[in-house]
Amino acid sequence: MSDTDNPSDDLSSNVKDEVVSEPSSNVPTAEQKLEISKWVADGMGLSEVQKKINQDFGILLTYMDVRFLVDDLDLTLVDPEQPAEPKDLSNIDDPESPDADPLTGGVQIEVDGVTPPGAMASGSVTFSDGETKKWTIDQFGRLSMSGGNTDYKPSDQDVMEFQQQLEKALRGPSL
Repeated sequence: MSDTDNPSDDLSSNVKDEVVSEPSSNVPTAEQKLEISKWVADGMGLSEVQKKINQDFGILLTYMDVRFLVDDLDLTLVDPEQPAEPKDLSNIDDPESPDADPLTGGVQIEVDGVTPPGAMASGSVTFSDGETKKWTIDQFGRLSMSGGNTDYKPSDQDVMEFQQQLEKALRGPSL
């Protein structure tokens, strides 16, 4: 049998060719890192950078890998939205006030810093008519209210505002 007739030699040469054709690592090159730096400077978020690295460079990185890469490159994520000037909330209860925010309608919520056992989040809400209730969201995502007048039912407008403000408060600041 000659060397060319040995099928194992053909198999090993095919395997070597396949290994060489694949990228050598999942680490971006210096040029790619420069491009990533530009993306971050333009305000792109981590998940967007992760997708773009995969699409443009064909490199699969986890979200944490991208986070570490950004840290290693000493890049600072840019928040495209600048924080708004703090509003004077002293007149929020006066709907006739020209500075009162028409979107809040007087519904105010507070989130507790420490939640009771069995709860994912808790706090209190003051509706536009001044009625105050305690709210709790359990581990299954169910909302319950307690305290105050047991026969009280907030207006539909107040319920919608409560839900919007609660969602916004629980979502927290974005990256």
